[in-house]
Amino acid sequence: MKANGPTAPRPRRDTALRRVAREARPFLRARTGVVLRLAGWSLLEFAQTFLSGYGVARALDDGFLAGRPATGLLWLAVAAVAVLPSVLAARGVFGRLADLVEPLRDGLVRRAVSRALGGALGRSGDVSTRSLSQVTHQSEIARDGWAGLVLTLRSFAFTAAGAVTGLLALAPALLLIVLPPLAVGAALFLATLPPMAARQRAYLAADEAYAAHAGELAASVRDIAAAGTAGRTVAESEALAGAQLAASRSLARWSAVRVLALAVCGRFPPLLLLLAAPWLLRNGLTPGALVGALTYLIQALAPAVQALMTMLGTAGGRLVVVLDRFTDAPPPPDDDPPQAVRDKALPPADGTTHPAVPASAPSSSARRAPAPVAELHEVTFAYGPRAQPVLDRLSLTIAPGEHLAVVGPSGSGKSTLAAVLAGVEPPTGGAVRWRGRPVRAADATSVRVLLPQHAYVFSGSLRDNLRYLRPDARDREIADAAEAIGLEPLLSRLGSLDADVVPDRLSQGERQLVALGRAYLAAPPLLILDEATSRLDPAAETRAELACAALPGALVVVAHRLSSARRAGRTLVMDGPRTRCGTPAELLRSSALYRDLAGLWEPEDADARGGGLEPDARDADARDADAPGDGLVPEAQDAAAVAGRLGTVGTGQDASIGSGDEERERGVRSSPPPSPV
Repeated sequence: MKANGPTAPRPRRDTALRRVAREARPFLRARTGVVLRLAGWSLLEFAQTFLSGYGVARALDDGFLAGRPATGLLWLAVAAVAVLPSVLAARGVFGRLADLVEPLRDGLVRRAVSRALGGALGRSGDVSTRSLSQVTHQSEIARDGWAGLVLTLRSFAFTAAGAVTGLLALAPALLLIVLPPLAVGAALFLATLPPMAARQRAYLAADEAYAAHAGELAASVRDIAAAGTAGRTVAESEALAGAQLAASRSLARWSAVRVLALAVCGRFPPLLLLLAAPWLLRNGLTPGALVGALTYLIQALAPAVQALMTMLGTAGGRLVVVLDRFTDAPPPPDDDPPQAVRDKALPPADGTTHPAVPASAPSSSARRAPAPVAELHEVTFAYGPRAQPVLDRLSLTIAPGEHLAVVGPSGSGKSTLAAVLAGVEPPTGGAVRWRGRPVRAADATSVRVLLPQHAYVFSGSLRDNLRYLRPDARDREIADAAEAIGLEPLLSRLGSLDADVVPDRLSQGERQLVALGRAYLAAPPLLILDEATSRLDPAAETRAELACAALPGALVVVAHRLSSARRAGRTLVMDGPRTRCGTPAELLRSSALYRDLAGLWEPEDADARGGGLEPDARDADARDADAPGDGLVPEAQDAAAVAGRLGTVGTGQDASIGSGDEERERGVRSSPPPSPV
């Protein structure tokens, strides 16, 4: 049985036009004065329209047809002179138009930039391509469309008001002939607005999708060729291009429907007036009034209606769609998945068994231990569906305060591992967890710092560069970081922390020292050095690594020299999907690859340490860190010369241990070096 009582009103559907209108009302209220001044200048067009038809009617009825040509000429002169104020009005209108148009574009650009920054910090996704399109292409569409819409609406409103007022002044019966076709044409036109807006939105979405695909394609050409996925890539491109073509054709078909509405509004009123002219003249309409009415319809009202419908049908619909895309609030970061899902995806943190790190049976003390800083659980990563995996079901646990080194030949996946561990690259399979929780982009800045081989230094003071990741750092803390990392020579050369840093005037080694000082000052829970000391000499590298290892957080070093592995508590040896993890002593017994690497790099270690020292003799490394010099590998030497100096002639330091650059040259990396944040 249906309960009696008032039926609750059905909520209105929140359309794009309503969303844009909600945003437009406060924008226009804040500029009421500009709108009123614009209307004031437009009154001159109202007068010009009114006098054009009324002057012609009076010139015929009171002048030429009445035998008074002077009076007729005078009324024609009045109609002609009325055009002059409209020229002055155009100047005033365009002056006020900028006060409405430019604030809109500036606000849209600010919103798009804020969305991009918030999205980059708060969530993953294709934020950059959409925001770039909004800042450049779509904001210009909005500005041009808004300017054209204001001009057209203003012109139509005051022109139509002048024409209707003139028709009333000539003969009210004229409105019975003119208004019906105008109303029918307007209704037909308004009926096409919703589907046109939907087609405009679909077209813009297809355009953005194709632009994003083209951007990814341009950055991954070498990877596509290496993985043999050219056919699939061409098919995806054809599908996106076909979707864009279909959207444009649908938009064109609905645009053709509007031709009928324009014909009804612009062509039918004069035609009906001519057909009804005998009846009107028999019922008291004067010839001058008939000619004046035709003047209003042909020279004023019909052009204004056609301009309005054309503007609303093309730029107006596009404007609503573009503005609606700006009003979309960026989605919040993804919430954590339910605990049951997390437990299914990842095993408990204190009892993980994986091939890289053997696990023993969990004890009560292990269960009470803090969660690892980072975990990989059976992580697989490949740069394409048909490419060989760079990481193959790799499991790894990194505890708080641990020092882990990663070594292996060039192209073995060291830089890829660093990117996956830092959350820069999502794994193809398996799961990554930070501090017991699944990786989220929103947690990145609070959990880890990744330093790539090519250090990021910007123009500004040395103080600002060092405080880049920790803006609230005090001068005493900055000085301690500079001393710990070994920045004193650079600080002495620049003169002070406030000295300007010009990146092009710093060597690669000096840039790496600045980046290391920045990371040391930030002291993140997880610090990943992806060959971030490759341009430092062994003594400077030792000093910087020992300083970072002394921080409370975990340190992962993609080793440039095997001495970095000997300083670490554990070392992960990578040879593509084959990995082995352990202490240096364990790896010398169990890993043939590690023994090969140790044999190749033994001369370098002897040179750096003075020879004859045990692998874990950190005091000797510390003494080396106090050695004189700036600690930088000379810029003028090429890789072969440096390798020869370190005792690796015939192999080269990049060939024996591996580098991110070499890995990218082999087609492993498909994206630019990651950000230092």
